[in-house]
Formats: sequence, structure tokens, C-alpha cells
Amino acid sequence: MATAEETRGGVALTNLDQTLFEGAGATKRDLVDYLDAVRESILPQLRDRPLSVIRALRGQAPFMQKNLPKYTPEWVRRVPVWAEASHREVSYALCDDRRTLLWFANQRAVEYHPTLARADDLGRPTHLVLDLDPPEGDSFPAAVGAALLVRQALADSGLAGAAKTSGAKGVHVFVPIAEGHDAEESAAATRALAARAERLDPALATTAFIREDRGGRVFVDSTRAGGATVVAAYSPRLRPGLPVSFPVDWADLPEVRPADFTTRTVPGLVAGRDPWLGLLPAPQRLPVELIEEGRAIPVARVQAMHEGKRRARARRQTG
Repeated sequence: MATAEETRGGVALTNLDQTLFEGAGATKRDLVDYLDAVRESILPQLRDRPLSVIRALRGQAPFMQKNLPKYTPEWVRRVPVWAEASHREVSYALCDDRRTLLWFANQRAVEYHPTLARADDLGRPTHLVLDLDPPEGDSFPAAVGAALLVRQALADSGLAGAAKTSGAKGVHVFVPIAEGHDAEESAAATRALAARAERLDPALATTAFIREDRGGRVFVDSTRAGGATVVAAYSPRLRPGLPVSFPVDWADLPEVRPADFTTRTVPGLVAGRDPWLGLLPAPQRLPVELIEEGRAIPVARVQAMHEGKRRARARRQTG
């Protein structure tokens, strides 16, 4: 029988039989075994991209780790990235191989969030992403409906994308883009696509960043651009049952549920292949008119910040 400690792939694994987090229904061993089983599928999503992870340490609230801790082994590849918000250099990991993935698993890193650009050219994302975030409750079918609006908006723009479950309650639509587009162009195109999807069915989809303005509709989030990260395909999520963000063919999307894809079921579904690779279209040039349309649309976070300040002033004046 395996013990609570072992060495695998050159990594010392410890406390494997501990519960991963309250309500997980899984142990640290389950996490390690899952990531090892799907390594040939998840590593291509992480390789050469600065990585943030969400860790679940015993006795602590889960937290997102960007900067590598001082005790990180020397063999873990890393890249320094200047963080404008905090005015400091952050040392991000590059999870390129099995040993690094197993080391992260032993650190109780449950979620894996790579950047949309590679480390050697952080100003040029390789994908656009639209995140379909439904309201609370059993609302995944609404997220699917909004994802299909995004698919139509893409088709109307001469583009194509692929879908995956977020692993939570939403859907992510990825659009591979050709070399040559910078972060500003890709962000503008993402805003334009979100607006076009909203116009197709404003009763279902909204680009309203402020939650109270959404009115029970699905939020088409266009802010996953520039230096943003998105949870990787095949990454577990820090939720009960350890659901996984999983690729789904457009034809099958209305028939699935997030709970279909967990650390227990996904290894059998992958079985030595990479469904995500098979679903993603080839990189595409972004239409100039799409970029120009997006440049005229305010950045959602900035617009929401100004609107929040305006509402706060109005409350003070009337209160």
C-alpha cells in the first residue's frame, strides 16, 4: 500500500492522505494523481506562460500565488514580470514539465491560471477569451446560451472559437489569434465581440460590469485581455468535488453540465489525447473594423470604477 509520503518524478511528495480542503471530497494524493495522469494534456496549456496558482494550505483560506516563494527549487523555471499595480517585479513560474507540475501539486496548488501571452512576448496575446458568467443558481444553461451568442458574433465577424467549461458555473470561449496583434488590439476586439453578442439577445446577455446592473442576465466578460490570466483547460477548480475546466464541442455543449468533468472522470475522457487541441481553430487575423469598433467601447473595469464613484457621490448628496 502507498504511504502518505513518496517520491515521484524526482519530487518528494508529502502528507498525501490529508484532505485537500474542507468539502473537497478529495485528498492531496487525489490532486497529485490527477495532475500526473493528465500531464500530457495540461502542460501544453501552461508551457512558457507566466503562471498564477490558487493554493489550499491547511488552516488557511485559499489564496492566489503569483510570486514564487523563496523556497522554490532552483530547477523551477521562472520569469520576472514588472507589476505596475504594485510597482514591483514578480517572479512567475513557468510550468514546463512533469517535475514542476508535481512540485506545484505537492504545494497544494489546485488551480492553474496561465497568461494569454507567452513569456517571450507578453505584449502579444495568443488568444482572445470571452468569459460567460451566469447569475447565481442553476444557470449553466444560460451560460451555454450566451456562449452560442458569442459563437454567432464570431461567425458574423469571420472568426471561429472553441468552448470549455470554466469548471465553476460558466463557459469560456477561446479564439486563437495570429501573430502581429498587440495587447491593445486584442483587448479592443474582445470588447467589440462582447458588445456584438449582447446585441444579438440583450435579454440573455449583458456587458454590464457592475453586478447590480445585470438584471439576472449572463455577463459577457471582455476584461480577460492584456496581462490577464484564465484558468487552463484541464485545471481543477477549488470547489466541492474538484470539478475541472474541460473542452466541449459546440454540438455537445447544450447537453453537458460542469459536474460531468471532475478529477475522477477527466483522466478517462482524455486517455492520452488532448481534446482542446482538436477543438481550437487555427490562429486568425482580427478584422480591422472589429478592432476599431472595440476602441470606441470603454474598458469595462474603468467605466465601472467611474460609475461607482458617480453613484457614491449621488448617495452622499441625497443622504
